[in-house]
Amino acid sequence: MKRIVYAVMATVTGLVLLFSYRTSVAPDSAGALSDVASVSTGTTAAAPAPTPSASSSSSSSSASGSSSSGAAGQTTSRGLRDGTYTGSSANTRYGPVQVQITVSGGSITDVQVPEYPSSNGRDQQINSRALPTLMQETIQAQSAQVDMVSGATYTSTGYRTSLQSALDQARS
Repeated sequence: MKRIVYAVMATVTGLVLLFSYRTSVAPDSAGALSDVASVSTGTTAAAPAPTPSASSSSSSSSASGSSSSGAAGQTTSRGLRDGTYTGSSANTRYGPVQVQITVSGGSITDVQVPEYPSSNGRDQQINSRALPTLMQETIQAQSAQVDMVSGATYTSTGYRTSLQSALDQARS
């Protein structure tokens, strides 16, 4: 009799734990990705989330990894020249990731991600959490040595690859 009571209590406890486990996060507001595209040293600039058509057109024009709108191009003690540098587009399993950095005074002062996977709700959910973390860590680390974001391995890998490409341009 005692074993039956313990078995029933264990079953009930297991069911309560199973049904109380939260399996997914409800999406925020419709503009959850609006502030993902840009992070700077103290502020978050709102930018519209890229559309698939805009991503494909921007990848053809900026996937070459060219630098643009640089200042005098002076190299500082960190070895980074002032200017804006767009890394090459890194293809991931879920879509391309591209990073753009702005260097001022030899330091990375702004990071933008003009291209990232956003074709479905799951991509949007993952990247609305992962990209701000990666961008903030880039500004803090001043290098491509940023930690991967758990649950966003493909995006993190593509981000680091594109970021390294932009940093290589800023050094050359």
